[in-house]
Amino acid sequence: MQNKLDLHVKGMHCASCVLKVEKAIKKVQNVKEANVNLATEKATVNYEGNLDLNQIKKEVQKVGYDIELPNEKYNHKMQGMQGHDMYGMEGHDHAAMVKEQEIKELKNKFIIGAILSVFILLGTYQEFLPFLSFIPRNSMFIILLLLTIPVQFYAGLMFHKNALRGLKHFNFDMDSLVSIGTNAAFLYSLFVILFPNFFSGTSLQAEVYFDTAAIIITLIILGRYLEAKARSRTSLAIKKLIGLQAKTATVIRGNKEIKIPIEEVKLNDILLIKPGEKIPTDGIVIFGYSSVDESMVTGESIPVEKNIKDVVIGGTINKNGVLRIKATKIGKDTMLAQIIKLVEEAQGSKAPIQRLADKIASIFVPIVVIIAILTFLIWYFFGPDPAFNHALLNFVAVLIIACPCAMGLATPTAIMVGTGKGAETGILIKDAAALEMAHKVNTIIFDKTGTLTKGKPEVTNILALNNFNEKDVLFYSAISEKNSEHPLAEAILNYSKKLKLKIPSPSKFENIPGHGIKAYLRGKTILNGNRRLMEINKINIAQYENLLTKFEDEGKTAMFVAVNKKIIGIIAVADTLKENSKEAVQELEKLGKEIYMITGDNERTGKAIASQLGIKMVLANVLPHEKSAKVKELQAKGKIVATVGDGINDAPMLAQADLGIAIGSGTDVALETGSIVLVKNDLRDVVKSIKLSKFTLKKIKQNLFWAFIYNILGIPIAAGVLYPFFGFLLNPIIAAGAMAFSSVSVVSNSLLMRRYRL
Repeated sequence: MQNKLDLHVKGMHCASCVLKVEKAIKKVQNVKEANVNLATEKATVNYEGNLDLNQIKKEVQKVGYDIELPNEKYNHKMQGMQGHDMYGMEGHDHAAMVKEQEIKELKNKFIIGAILSVFILLGTYQEFLPFLSFIPRNSMFIILLLLTIPVQFYAGLMFHKNALRGLKHFNFDMDSLVSIGTNAAFLYSLFVILFPNFFSGTSLQAEVYFDTAAIIITLIILGRYLEAKARSRTSLAIKKLIGLQAKTATVIRGNKEIKIPIEEVKLNDILLIKPGEKIPTDGIVIFGYSSVDESMVTGESIPVEKNIKDVVIGGTINKNGVLRIKATKIGKDTMLAQIIKLVEEAQGSKAPIQRLADKIASIFVPIVVIIAILTFLIWYFFGPDPAFNHALLNFVAVLIIACPCAMGLATPTAIMVGTGKGAETGILIKDAAALEMAHKVNTIIFDKTGTLTKGKPEVTNILALNNFNEKDVLFYSAISEKNSEHPLAEAILNYSKKLKLKIPSPSKFENIPGHGIKAYLRGKTILNGNRRLMEINKINIAQYENLLTKFEDEGKTAMFVAVNKKIIGIIAVADTLKENSKEAVQELEKLGKEIYMITGDNERTGKAIASQLGIKMVLANVLPHEKSAKVKELQAKGKIVATVGDGINDAPMLAQADLGIAIGSGTDVALETGSIVLVKNDLRDVVKSIKLSKFTLKKIKQNLFWAFIYNILGIPIAAGVLYPFFGFLLNPIIAAGAMAFSSVSVVSNSLLMRRYRL
C-alpha cells in the first residue's frame, strides 16, 4: 500500500529547479513517485514502507535546495491528512508561516539592495553629477566596491550558494545564470581596481560594472518577491476554506454543557448549537428545528431547513433555532476537511501540458550557458573595441535574460487559480489532468436516477373518476399506504402532508407483493395498486386502459384507487427531473456535446424521461456492471467521454470514462471515483466545469506563449544580433528588469482568472 506525504521545498525558482528536486527525491529508498509544484512550493511524495525524511533532505540539499521537514508535532498528522491536522490545519499554517518568513526576507534584501544600488548608480555616473566631482575616480571605484559587496554577497548569497551546489553535481538553473553573470561583472570590476595598469596600452577601458551586478541582483530579488506575494494569493481558496472551521464546540456530557476545543470532539458526541453559531462537525440532528446557511458548501444563499434525522455539515452556520446533533464524522473525515484536501491536491498536481514545459526547461539552461560562452568568444575575437567590455556585457545579458522563471510558473499558477475558482463555486476538481481534460470532452453520458432525476418518487398526477374529487382519491390512497414502507407509499404520504390532509390509520392492512395494498376502514375496503390487483379483485378496468398507458408512456408508475370495488381515481407517481437538468442539457448541446442518458429502466420509460430533457440518445436496460462497457464502446469509436453519476453502480462507469463527474449528494464510492465533484448537485455545473477548463487552458497557453516568446526573442537580442544592423546592445540591467517583469506578468495573468464569472 502506498502512502502519501507533502513537504515544503525552499529555493525553487524555475521549471528546471522542479525537475532537479523531483530527481533527487526519487533517489531515496521506497519512494515510488515524486511530484513537485513550483507554484505551491510543495513536493508530494508517494512511498511504500518506511521513508527516511532526513535522506530526502540530504538529497535535495545536494542539488542546491532545501526541504522543510515536519517536526514530530506535525509528522503524525501529515500521515493522515497530507499536511492538515484534524481541524486547525496546523501543518498548512506552518507552511504558510515558512512562506511568510521567506517573503519577509526577500523584502528586506530588496530594500537593502535598492538603497545601495541608488548610491552605486550615483557613483558610477559621477561625471554627470557635479556635487560628486571632488572624489577622485580611483577612490570612487573603492567606494563602489564597498557598496556592492553587501548586495553581491548578502542579498545575492542565495544565488551563489545554489549555483555552487548545482555545479558540484553539474546541475545548472537560473541561479547558476544569475551567479555566473553577476560574478563575472563583479570580478572584472575588482580586477580593474586591483590592477589599474593592466589595461594601459590596450584598446580596453578600465571601467567597473558594479552597477550591473548590484542592480541585476536587486531587480531579480524584486521579481522573486513579487512572485512570492502573487503565489501566496493563488492559494486564497484554501485559506478561505480553512477559515470556515469552528474553533470550539459545546458538548453535552452528564447533562452539562461543556465548551471544548474542536480537536477534543469525539465520534457520537452530542453537540449543542445555538443560533448564529458554526456547526462544529458533520452530524445528524437528534433534537430541534432550524435553518442552516450552507453557502460555503453549496454556494446557495438560501438557508436549508433542518429537522430531526437531517444531516448537517461542519463549518456551516446555524441561523435561528437551537439544534442538538450527534457527531458522525470528525477530523479528516468531515466534508470540509475532504474538500480542503481535494482542492490542495488539485492545486499541487501537474497538468499534462506542463510536462512539455518541464522537458524544455531541463535542456534549456545548459543550452543557454553554451550560447552565453559563444557570445563572449564571438564578441571578444570579432567584436569592436573595447572588445572585452562588449563580450562581458553581452555574456551577462544572455545569462540574465534567459532565466526560465516565467516558463516554470506558466502552468501551475493557472492551475492553482482555476481549481480554487472551481472550489469557490462548488466544483471540486481533484487534479490538474481533469481540469485540462474537461474542455476536450465531446460526449457526455448522464446516469438517470439520482443524477438527472431527484431519485425520489413524487406524485405527479391525480385523476379523479366517477364523481369523486382529487382530495378523495388522495385521502383513500394515503389511508391504504399509511403503514407501508414502499417508496411509492412515501411519495403519496408526503403529498398528503403538503395538502395538510389528516389521514387515519386503517383498521386492517394487507400488503400484496407486486400488486399493491388492500386496507379496511369503517366498513370500506380500499384497493390501491396496479392492473393485476384490480383484476384479481374482479374490477373491470378496460375503459381506463388508455389513461394508464398514457401515464406509462410518460415514464410514470400509475396506480388505481378503488373503494368497495369501485374505481375512484388514478394516481401517477414518478421520479421527477431535477431542477435545471433540462437547462444543463440544452447548454451542453449548444457547446456541441453529444448527450446520452444511461438507465437500467426499460426503453419506454427511459425514452419518456429523455424526451422531457431533449436527450435523443438513450442507453436503456443497462445493468450496473454493463455501464462501463457502454463507455468503452463509445471510446472505441474515438469519442472523448465524460460520465456523470451519483451511485455505487456508477463508480465503474466514472472510472472508465476519460472524465468522471460525481454528484455531491452521491455515495462515497462515486465521489472517490469521480475526477470532478459537483458539490451543489446542480447539473449546470457540468457546463461550468467545461467552461472553466477551457478558460484555464487558454490562460496556460497565453502564459506559455509569452514565456517562450520572451526567451526566444530575448536571447538573440541579448547576444547582440541587432548590433550590426542598428548598433543596439541590450544592457544587462534592462535584461534583468525584463526577466523579472516576464515572471510577474505570467503570475498576474493567472490571477486575473479570479475575476472570471462562471
